[in-house]
Amino acid sequence: MSRHPKTWAQPDPACRLPDQAPGARAAVWTGGGRARRGWGGGGGVAAVVLIGLLLSGCTARHYRRSADKESYAIIQQMERRVFGHTNEFSIQTRYSDRDPKTISPAEVLDDRAVSNRFFVNLDQALQLAVENSREYQTQKEQLYLAALALTGARYEFSPQFFAQATPQIAGSPDGADVGSVASKVGVNQLLKTGGSLTMALANDLVRYFGGQPAATARQSVINVLSVNLTQPLLRGFGINSPAVEALTQAERDVVYAVRTYSLYQQEFAVGTVSAYFGLLTQKDIVRNNYRNYTNRVETTRYLQARAVDRERLSNADDARTAELKARTDYIDSLASYLSALDAFKLRLGIPLAAQLFLDDRDLEELIGAGLIPVDLDRRAAFAICVQSQMEVLNAIDRFEDSKRKVRVAADQLRADVNLIGSASLASEPPDDYTNFDPGKVQYSAGVRLNLPLDRLRERNQYRRSLVAFEAQLRALSLTLDNFRDRLDRGLRTLEQARLNHVSAAESLKVAQRRVENNLMLMEAGRATIRDVREAQDGLIQAQNSLATIYAQYLTARLTLLLNVGLIDTRPERFWLQDPLRERLTPEQRGPSPLRMPDDQVLPPENFLEPTS
Repeated sequence: MSRHPKTWAQPDPACRLPDQAPGARAAVWTGGGRARRGWGGGGGVAAVVLIGLLLSGCTARHYRRSADKESYAIIQQMERRVFGHTNEFSIQTRYSDRDPKTISPAEVLDDRAVSNRFFVNLDQALQLAVENSREYQTQKEQLYLAALALTGARYEFSPQFFAQATPQIAGSPDGADVGSVASKVGVNQLLKTGGSLTMALANDLVRYFGGQPAATARQSVINVLSVNLTQPLLRGFGINSPAVEALTQAERDVVYAVRTYSLYQQEFAVGTVSAYFGLLTQKDIVRNNYRNYTNRVETTRYLQARAVDRERLSNADDARTAELKARTDYIDSLASYLSALDAFKLRLGIPLAAQLFLDDRDLEELIGAGLIPVDLDRRAAFAICVQSQMEVLNAIDRFEDSKRKVRVAADQLRADVNLIGSASLASEPPDDYTNFDPGKVQYSAGVRLNLPLDRLRERNQYRRSLVAFEAQLRALSLTLDNFRDRLDRGLRTLEQARLNHVSAAESLKVAQRRVENNLMLMEAGRATIRDVREAQDGLIQAQNSLATIYAQYLTARLTLLLNVGLIDTRPERFWLQDPLRERLTPEQRGPSPLRMPDDQVLPPENFLEPTS
């Protein structure tokens, strides 16, 4: 995987120091100080001002904006790199701009007690979920934190400026007082070659005060400009540097986080759609059970009226028993639906105190669209999965990471051979601190050798990296096997739901005819109440079975597309779209592992025994 181009964070104008006048330059380098009897000139005042600026720094709000700007830019860059496009991203919530001290538990309690009324279709439910889901927000924050970690890794390879000053005064009752300011400004830079470079300007200001006020003061001011370079030539050179490796891993971690977040968005959308249609199915079952109950009530009343002279009382009691069971089934299904509705509110992130009602037209539209076929060959499905599925791609790349870690750990077993160099130039003593004579520069260069006589820690780390590599190898093979299993099971489950739909549709027709016939026969005295009750039981079972199959088939199809890596949850009503129609070639199409030609049942030998 290629390295991500480096971006430098730009300083905020609010944090820049004011321009310094030439005459105040010495005070800037000294960094500040104070004396019991004055330093002379304006340098001391400017130094104090500079110290105040440095101590005050920037506001916390500025640092937050700076972190957001850099992290959001990284996320957009990585999304464009991984997917070829980018989406708007923010972890901002309605609490983000408020001081945490102003948010009380009472406010959270009041917020969760709000009893709004929602009547939503599936599109609106998805929008509510994205805006309010706590889990969705957590996933966004995980991606943000990965990008934030990368800003820290990149910072290590950016110029790091420093400025420090130590003013102090010392003396004794009998001797002269000595005031001094030791200051240093400069910049450190880690190099992608594994080395480091430091440039610094040090300033030492010393003033001696006499024991009596009339005594003559003496002072000394010296500036030293220095440059230091350390560059590994063997161990830790270039991409084998642990610091460079840490940056590489941080960049790859953001890629993984971008993929993981994108996969979560798809899983969240599919899960919300499945839960929504599951609720609509439960609503349908509640209505079916209520109709069954009212039918049983009518049957009981009819038999009780006839039990006076034309029907046995036992038949009326039998009908009453069936009526009570239907009543229990209705109450149980209603309670189950309301519990599932509360769970759906949790998914959406809306208060449980709110009233939520779902639009039935989405289920009507789903039934009207029918069972969208998936003619995907199992081998082609796995080949597409390896190229497109985010979790599989992350597993493959983490395997590559483990190989790279072995290489870096092995490099740490080698000898240290470092090129070191330094140069320094001091101003003219004792107080001419503005002039530097290049002819008086002092420099040194050499090579430092550290033989690998003690590498126990490095040996252990290298061995751990080999163990981690084999663990990652097993994890990759398990991931591939798991997804092959998911795809095969998904194809079987999809065909199973389709075949069951064929049976359920025919069962419903038979059950309806059976109820009608038995009611007419019972009125004619040619059928018993038990016959009617069994027919009604078969009808309600057929109705509820058919009601569940559409949602089951949809969930199986969307899950299969998710595991293959071909689902796109961005279009409206994506659950009714067929992304395979334009994507698959004729060679990639094929029958399901459970396919039965013309929907005719095949003998078990076709699946359980080897065939020629």
